[in-house]
Amino acid sequence: MPKNIATLTCRIQPYPDQVERLEAFLTQRYGKEIRILVQQDASLDQGFILRYGPDIFDWTSDHLQRQFQMALDQEGAGAADGLAYLAKAKDLLVNWQPQVKAEELGQVITVGDGIAQIQGLEHVAYHEIVTFAEGSRGMVVDIQKDQVSAIIFGDDTGIEEGSTVYRSGREAGIPLSDEVLGRVIDPLGQPIDDRGPIKASRYYPVEYSAPSIQDRAPVSRPLETGILAIDSMFPIGKGQRELIIGDRQTGKTAIAIDTILNQKGKNVICIYVSIGQRTSSVARLIDKLRKQGAMDYTIVLAAFAGDPVALQYLAPYSGTSIAEYFMKHGRDVLIVYDDLSKHAVAYRSISLLLERFPGREAYPGDIFYLHSRLLERSAQLSLAQGGGSLTALPIVETQSGDISAYIPTNVISITDGQIFLETNLFHAGQRPAINVGLSVSRVGGAAQSPAMKQAAGSLRLLLAQYREMEVFTQFSGDLDQASKDQLLMGQGIMQVLRQNHDAPLTRSQEVVRLLVSLQGCLKHFAPSLWRSEIDKFLPELQKEEPIILEKIDQTGLLSPQDRARILELAASFWQLDPQTIGLDHA
Repeated sequence: MPKNIATLTCRIQPYPDQVERLEAFLTQRYGKEIRILVQQDASLDQGFILRYGPDIFDWTSDHLQRQFQMALDQEGAGAADGLAYLAKAKDLLVNWQPQVKAEELGQVITVGDGIAQIQGLEHVAYHEIVTFAEGSRGMVVDIQKDQVSAIIFGDDTGIEEGSTVYRSGREAGIPLSDEVLGRVIDPLGQPIDDRGPIKASRYYPVEYSAPSIQDRAPVSRPLETGILAIDSMFPIGKGQRELIIGDRQTGKTAIAIDTILNQKGKNVICIYVSIGQRTSSVARLIDKLRKQGAMDYTIVLAAFAGDPVALQYLAPYSGTSIAEYFMKHGRDVLIVYDDLSKHAVAYRSISLLLERFPGREAYPGDIFYLHSRLLERSAQLSLAQGGGSLTALPIVETQSGDISAYIPTNVISITDGQIFLETNLFHAGQRPAINVGLSVSRVGGAAQSPAMKQAAGSLRLLLAQYREMEVFTQFSGDLDQASKDQLLMGQGIMQVLRQNHDAPLTRSQEVVRLLVSLQGCLKHFAPSLWRSEIDKFLPELQKEEPIILEKIDQTGLLSPQDRARILELAASFWQLDPQTIGLDHA
């Protein structure tokens, strides 16, 4: 077709003066004389479609209705209820004028498995939202010379070959406001609980640049999990990324949920992102959070196993955008990704459908970048940026404890440490089943309270020696008394580190448990009794010295006088010689 020819598609033949006015409009707009070729299309209802090059001026009734709906969505986003929404719709209907603007329309070439191949969108951007004629939405994830590919957020059964595709001009994002707190939503920000619509105050992109070095501050404030084994040996700081890794059914989600429960009353907003989980599992988790009063400060974002892979791919990015919204308002935020293994599988499915080259374990070559650009958004912001923080607990599932697989090694290299859960320990009754040798926190004592640092002392060294001794005893039964004492101490400490689900400990409870255990207050008891003996002692301590416990909880400090008083009460409770536990008792 000649370069200066435009096409006018309409139901009936237009009048010559109508064609002339349209030609004058195009000539003025593009600065050159343009002629119109008329084509009739009986399928059009009303109006016309004017095409010149990649630009399309759609004046059909369907498009005007869609344009009005988009304007109504923007106006009605801030409506508090249905009546307010209707009032805004009435005002808009009276004052609204359709916009005459050039648009790019695409056409579906093929569609299937949640992927649409589209031609005609020459200026579409990566991650831009597109709308299909039948109402579904998608996101552009692949741009080639002559076509683009989009993942479809909803059901693709209504999309057919030849369907029209509309650009939105907006990057994929999520509507946000403080009202999202306490809600259950999908990756598009739509509520999936029974509490009605969410009033949004802004639209936040799901992909956002990580904070720069200048905008960050050192990680120095503890984010305590309430799990003794973690807080004592692998402390997590606000702004840190700590991986939870292990085989299926070893308690990975339980650790994350206990951490959320432990943030009650600590002014920390929690976000739980469920990726590819069963609906029933997420429902039980939400019910648990509600019963414990944790939903007041928690947001659950769920992309279920039955949802399109597009939503499962988008879920962690949407969750991080919510977290950044609160972080940039100066809040401390904890986000749990459960789990990134399923997220990687969803992205692998998308990539294979897009016919990208598979690499190691059939994952595409950019799978590392997928998670690095997600987790790098976690940070402790400087005071100049508001001082907020975003702490990430990604979860990764291993197969038969193989942490050298592709996805585990990727995420381990991105995060600031990992908590490795071992299947053998889990089946042996050690809950949480944390492998002390393979677990690490690269922030370490910098994010640990002074009281915990003082109480934990050389705990990791003691357990390392115990593990060596335990292996040695498998080959030799003849041990000296010192070795037997060391073995019993290790067994007792392992018992103290056992903890029930949904029962996070306070800071003072953790400090006291470690203090009396490591000082030898319980060595005359069988290791299996250590936990129960401490449980008996804690109420007595609370009765005698509540101020000491309150001071530890609030300040994180343990003075020498308070430490001595706790050990003195322990000696009295268990009828010990004070000198045997390091007290010079007159």
